[in-house]
This record gives sequence, C-alpha cells and structure tokens, in this order.
Amino acid sequence: MAIDVVEWTDELGDEIVHRYRSDEIRLGGQCIVRESQSAIFFRDGKALDLLGPGRHTLTTQNLPLLAGLINLPFGGKSPFKAEVYFVSNKVFTSLKWGTREPVWFRDTEFQMIQLRAFGSFSMQVTDPGLFVNSIVGTEGRFTTSEVQDFLRSVIVARLNDLLGENVDTVLNLPRLYDELAGAVKGRVAGDFAQYGIATRDFLIESITPPEEIQQTLRERASMHAVGDVDQYMKFKAASAMEEAAKQPGQGGAMGMGMAAGMGMMIPNMMQQTLSQKQSGGPAAPATAAAQCAKCSAALAAGAKFCAECGQKVEAPTQRHCTECGAVVAAAAKFCAECGAKQGA
Repeated sequence: MAIDVVEWTDELGDEIVHRYRSDEIRLGGQCIVRESQSAIFFRDGKALDLLGPGRHTLTTQNLPLLAGLINLPFGGKSPFKAEVYFVSNKVFTSLKWGTREPVWFRDTEFQMIQLRAFGSFSMQVTDPGLFVNSIVGTEGRFTTSEVQDFLRSVIVARLNDLLGENVDTVLNLPRLYDELAGAVKGRVAGDFAQYGIATRDFLIESITPPEEIQQTLRERASMHAVGDVDQYMKFKAASAMEEAAKQPGQGGAMGMGMAAGMGMMIPNMMQQTLSQKQSGGPAAPATAAAQCAKCSAALAAGAKFCAECGQKVEAPTQRHCTECGAVVAAAAKFCAECGAKQGA
C-alpha cells in the first residue's frame, strides 16, 4: 500500500535522527517537515535531497535530483522504494559530561594528584547531511545517549590539555571555572564541526581532587580560621581523646582516662593563653608540687622535713620567673630575661 503522508514527531524528546523506511512512498504524496526538523531522502543508498520546514509534494519539480534516477511510468504516480531520515535541529540541553576515571594532574602544591571533573553542555545538529552520513549511518533511530559518550570523551581530552597548560594548583581552580569552560567550548568546536554538530553551552560544575587532598584543604582552612596552630593541635588532641572515650571495651576505658587527663590539661592551656595575651609573652608554666627527694611524697609548702620519711628538705636552687616563666636562681631578686622583680 502506497503511503501518501510522511511525517515524524519525537514523543520522548531525546531522538536526534529517526529513519522512516517504506517500500512504497508514493511520488506525488506529502512530506511534512516541522520547524525544528530537516528531512533527507535516500534512494538506493544515495541522498537525493534535503528538505526544510513545510509541506512538500514529492514531485520532480521540488526534487529535481529525482528526475534522472526514478522511472516514472503511469503518469508519475508509480510507487518507489526509498528512505527518509528526519533530523531534529533543536538544541538538546542538560547533556552530561564527566571523567570515567580520575585523570593525573601535576600540582605545584601537592605534586602529582588525580582529579575528577563533571559538568553539562548543550548541542545542536548544524549540518544534517554530514551528521547522518558520518555518525548515524544506517541506524533506524539515533538518540542523544548514543552520541553523548563520544562527545564526552572529546571534552575530557580537551579539558586535560587546558588544565596542564593554564592551571598550576587545584587551589586556584574555583576562580577559573568560567574561563576554562569557555576555553573548552572553543577547543571542541572544531572537533564537533567535522561531524555536523555545534556546542551551544558548556558548563563546568566541579573539578575535585581525591578525598585525602580535600581533607588536607579542609584542615588548612580550619587552621587558618583558628589562627594559632599550637592551640589548634591541642584542640585536635582533645577531640581525639573524646572520640577514643566513646569506644567500647578496654580501648574506651583507656580513652576515658586519657580524656580525663586532657580535661585537666585544657584549663591550664586556657590559663596560659590568657596570661600570654595579657603580658605580651608566653605564660609561666604551672609549678609542680614539691616532692621529697628520698620517698617522692608530696611536701607541704615551707616544710623543712618530709612528713613521711623525715628526710630534711633541701632549699631549691632554681625557680621560674613569675612573669615570663624563665628559669632564675632561687635567690635572684630580678629576672635576667624580663627584669621583673621576684618574690622572696
């Protein structure tokens, strides 16, 4: 049965090319091509003509190339075998690209590291005949998912080149996203054009290093926010003890003991920090309780003999400055470091 009207609509919105194959397309019938489409007619494997939007009657007047190829018995009404490829000319948006595997990058801060990159782009068929002959071939249905893998590999290859040429460290990447996206779009233009495709939009959503590098960057930011590296490390140690205390079993008991010790140390740390800020220098270290030289028992302040073993307590020969914490002779009246007057 001869077909009088040939047309195609894309219900899913992802078809780029749809082949309409019939053993009987009647010469004199109608071909409807919409505004967002082009139609290419083939006979015996050869493209005969390209039709733009509108209603076309299949006659020798609007398809002049048919005249020398088709035998027209019966007053031009004889059916003939043919194929028609409808090509969508719309812009296909929200197509995704990304690295399947991490790519190596020479970083001035972190040496050789691996990066993952992701983004989106939009494409449009600008030369239907070239696209069908070079990409689609004889497939009856061609969707964005089929061409997307090929385009993704081209994009990633060009991005790798640009990263090596223009970026020295991943620390500078966020401010370069727009510039890199524009450069990638320009680089792939020639690659896509040879297949009848153009890139309309190109976006870089993220370029990320491995998790261990990200952790290092987060710690750097935290240390910068804290300002005092020494205090930050003490805080990290206290946090680690707290986490250990939460563990069950013997490890948890040890963690609780260590956390308790840290809990006693933290007030001293805070006191030293406050003292340092007020005096402009490091805080004097906390003075440990005096011990008996013989039995190590704690000695009462001012004691001349040990209450446990009766050992005579020798007078100390050194002590710490009450202002800066420097070691001074026990009999010194002034500190040799800061000049502060010492108590009796």
